[in-house]
Order: sequence, then C-alpha cells, then structure tokens
Amino acid sequence: MQENASPFEGFGEEVVRAENLKKTFALSRKQQRLEGGVTHKKAVDGLSFSAYRGEIYGLLGPNGAGKTTTLRILSTLIKPDEGDAFVCGHSVRREAQAVRDQIGFMTSELKLEGFFTPSYLFDFFGALHGVEKAVLAARKQELFTRFGIDRFAEVRVKDLSTGMLQKVSLVVAIVHDPAVVIFDEPTNGLDVLTAKVVTDFLLELKAMGKSILLSTHIFSLVEKLCDRVGIIIDGRMAADGTLASVCDGMPLEGRFFEIYRSVKGDTL
Repeated sequence: MQENASPFEGFGEEVVRAENLKKTFALSRKQQRLEGGVTHKKAVDGLSFSAYRGEIYGLLGPNGAGKTTTLRILSTLIKPDEGDAFVCGHSVRREAQAVRDQIGFMTSELKLEGFFTPSYLFDFFGALHGVEKAVLAARKQELFTRFGIDRFAEVRVKDLSTGMLQKVSLVVAIVHDPAVVIFDEPTNGLDVLTAKVVTDFLLELKAMGKSILLSTHIFSLVEKLCDRVGIIIDGRMAADGTLASVCDGMPLEGRFFEIYRSVKGDTL
C-alpha cells in the first residue's frame, strides 16, 4: 500500500484499508433453532472502508451487525472468506505477524490469567513483542503511573476490580507502542470514572498521531470521539464518512435510525 493522501481534509495518509471483506459462520444447533433453521450467518458482507493517521474511526451499529467480526479480521484473529485488509501496508491474509506488530487490540472479552500480576503480564507481553528491557521498563513506569496501576502492580489479576482490570488490559494491548489501536466496545461495562480515563486516553493517542478504530453502539461515544464513522447494518456499510457528512445536519441518533429504516424497511 502506498502512502496515499487522505481525501478528507485534515487527515494524514491511509493506514488501514478494508476491501470487500466477507465472513460467514456456521451456526450451532441451538443457534439454528433460534434463527428458524438457518444454518449459516453472513457476519460481514462486502465491507470496505479506510482509516487514516491521526484520526478516530468509529464502527457504529446494533449488536450482531458485524462490528466485532470486522475488528477481529483486522486484528488477524480470524481470516476473511473473501476480500482483504491492509494495516500499514501489510495484508491481514498474507502478513499476519507484520500486522500484529503494528496494532494493539483491546476487547472486553480479553481474559487475563488471574494468577499473574499486572507487572508480570506487562513484561511477558512486552517480551513477546520484542520490546527492549530498558524501553519496556520506562514504558511500564509511564503507563502504570498514568492509569494508577502502579499501586496494584503486584496484586494478582483475580483480585483486581473490573475497572482496574480494564486498565491493565489496555496497557498490555499497547505495550509495544503500536501505530494502530483497535478497541471493541472500549467502555463496555466500565463505571463512569474509568470510562472517562479510557476515552481521554484515546484522544491523547489521536493527538500523538495514532490511528484508532473502535466499535460501539453508543451514539454519544461516537459524537465525543470520532472524526469519521461507518454505520454497519447486517454486515454491510450503510454510510461512511466524516461525522458531519453522515449526520447531514441531524443528531447522530436520529440519522442512524433514518438510515436503519431505509436499509431494513422497519418502522421500529
């Protein structure tokens, strides 16, 4: 991928590009019963979009729209059935390790082993990413102090609060100072104080020139954080652009449901 100038004024070069991504999953028997006998679900259906350096791009959609599947494809956790995506010029299909070197991926489903401490886990994941010891030590001090983890550095994960655990998951995800940070529902399950810490940090990462992709179904989070937004419905991109262009003079919530009705034909 060449360093392309952004078609959106004020944004840097293209850092992430998804091209016609498709992914279908076989349903379990229980899921088939719930879906009326359908055996497969098309989670992502021809999805394309780009994200640029120094911006926060939000994937907005209802539960089951394909947001998490898309982020897992970008993070190389699963492969698309068709299409490809590129992160810093590297294909998620053919250059998975090179992609992983460039990204930090955080999800509320991340399970950290309860026996270990935040300090141990940070060092462990830093070593996996090949971070030099001196750099790792300095980065640990910076991040642990920034998020108030330093007082709990030697406390086992199983004894941490939900908010502290989320903070530990965050610093572990960015231990290697990645160029692209991917968050699946970044404030899901957090109390208001911890949620603010996380959202403020996302804005700091943006100011540092990082590319940030996040998925959410929370309108206010998109309005607060995102420069551009892609609205996903049934695995397809229903709208994509700057927040102002997608909203078209309407509040985001109202515009979303207008788009939803036009796609689904539902009156809600």
